[in-house]
Amino acid sequence: MTVQLPVVVDSDGRGVPEWLAEHRERLTGHLHETGAVLLRGFGVTDTDAFERCRRAVFTEPARYVEGATPRRQLSDNVFTSTEFPAAEVIPLHNENSYATSWPGLLLFGCQQAPATGGATPVADVRRVLGRLPASLVRTFEDRGGWMLLRNFGPWFGLGWQRAFGTESRAEVERYCREADVEAQWVGDDVLRTRQVRPVLATHPRTGQRVWFNHVRFWHPSFLPEETRELMLEEFGPDGLPYETRYADGTPVPDDVAAEIDAAYEAEKAALPWREGDVLVVDNMLAAHGRESFTGERRIVVAMGDPV
Repeated sequence: MTVQLPVVVDSDGRGVPEWLAEHRERLTGHLHETGAVLLRGFGVTDTDAFERCRRAVFTEPARYVEGATPRRQLSDNVFTSTEFPAAEVIPLHNENSYATSWPGLLLFGCQQAPATGGATPVADVRRVLGRLPASLVRTFEDRGGWMLLRNFGPWFGLGWQRAFGTESRAEVERYCREADVEAQWVGDDVLRTRQVRPVLATHPRTGQRVWFNHVRFWHPSFLPEETRELMLEEFGPDGLPYETRYADGTPVPDDVAAEIDAAYEAEKAALPWREGDVLVVDNMLAAHGRESFTGERRIVVAMGDPV
């Protein structure tokens, strides 16, 4: 029997910290089983309540490094979710899979549910891996994994200052050396980076192998065709804001990216948000994304228990 994803836990009248004092093992068990748990009816309707929830769930906060999307910081470790236009869909992904350290747990809180749409879908990446052809996975591994190319410029995406949280080129260069990221300054204010990572990871507590990467998320085939052609014409083959390739630098064929996308879609599950909901996600067992929506939507997020 397939277990519902995410598992829904209803409040027994207590707050999240009080409930966790008795039921932490239950939460952990649900997370290891499915990758995501929705806490419903606990009254987490504002940032202060979400902060208390964050402190109860995480053993320690995780840094948000190598930022890729626009978001605002609301408190020490609480951010708005990605602030893309409401009509845009954010594909499924594991947070910071391209870095050398990433959050083990993610916490999402709904302070205002949209009129329609706007769910945060999740997908068990163990099951995603199981859907992928062995030959597809083996090709990535035989070629050394996957490569992420990024260009941080003032006219597209995030500038390097915002992505790395500093105005110092020296600090960026030091971070990149320590994080195994090849960095190159291009022109006056563009940073070009290149990093190679494995496509699979092993969960530190369950020992399971998972599909853990951003190959599909930033593959150029998912840009609108006209946008892709214009950007290639303007910035050249290495000038896209984001691009994924095989680790040896060869392009990942569009049909391979489409197969990966189909595996995510087949495992995707989502529940409509209700005000006060909290979604706990094991970032190594479940990918997450965002549906398009109408109306006002306010979802906050925190990251913790770094791996």
